[in-house]
Amino acid sequence: MNERQPNQLYESKTRHSPADADLMVIAERELGAFIRAVTELFGPEQARLAAEDWVDELKLMDTLPGPTRRDWGSVTVAASAQHARRLNADVDRPMPRVASTDTKVSPIPSSNCFGPTALA
Repeated sequence: MNERQPNQLYESKTRHSPADADLMVIAERELGAFIRAVTELFGPEQARLAAEDWVDELKLMDTLPGPTRRDWGSVTVAASAQHARRLNADVDRPMPRVASTDTKVSPIPSSNCFGPTALA
């Protein structure tokens, strides 16, 4: 697991400057884009978990990212890695096998069969 300790940056701030407001807008946009992407790929439940990962990764940073969206991408990359680890852990868990009651067998169309003509 991640052994880094959260920084005190968030607990010690009591006043907000205009620069802080700009950083907040950039952070909201980055987080929003991340949530939309995860929702589209994995659904709303995974997006909720990924959003929590994103916030956790931000809290673990030593300093706030810079004033550009690219700077905030490091938070998204770290949260994406955490999300991928969770998804891989879910895949590695054995799924219980359930006996099928469906006895019908469907033919499987083959796309690698060529007609009577040979390939040139």
